Amino acid sequence: MNERVLYLMVCGAGPADHVDVAIGLAQDRGWSVHCVATPAAVEHFLEPAAVEQLTGHAVRTGYQRQGQPPLPKADAVVVAPATYNTINKWAAGIADTYVLTQLAELTGLGVPIAVLPFVNTALAANPVLHRSIDVLRSSGVQVLFGKGGFQPHPPRTGSRAMATYPWSAALDAVE
Repeated sequence: MNERVLYLMVCGAGPADHVDVAIGLAQDRGWSVHCVATPAAVEHFLEPAAVEQLTGHAVRTGYQRQGQPPLPKADAVVVAPATYNTINKWAAGIADTYVLTQLAELTGLGVPIAVLPFVNTALAANPVLHRSIDVLRSSGVQVLFGKGGFQPHPPRTGSRAMATYPWSAALDAVE
């Protein structure tokens, strides 16, 4: 029996420090987790060696090098924590990181994708974010923002919001 493959796309925001929670929840549900991270996630939050130990797979941050095995075909994708920057660039078609290139391609392939934002109330009030969410949703992406998903927090209080970050909601959405 083949395991289901989940790409966990991790952006540079506070909950990335707790990606072990998402990995454990996904593995408990039978997913083989492959972490793909933005440069900011790796630089400021993730410990790639620790993630590799949990998943059994190296964290991918860039394109496949010669001799490096390709990522297996994804059955589903969770983008969490999804930053304001990543959401807006993705919706605008900007693919200037490996994560954004993969998301553009996976969206076009129709792979089930759930996005769990992590933004504060000031960023959430920006109409640009709402337009981007609408664009992604119209492309078949499940953006878990608002009721039943992520609730924005006041600026400079993100550390208090991490304890209630709804990792399981994103996994529920792709199942």
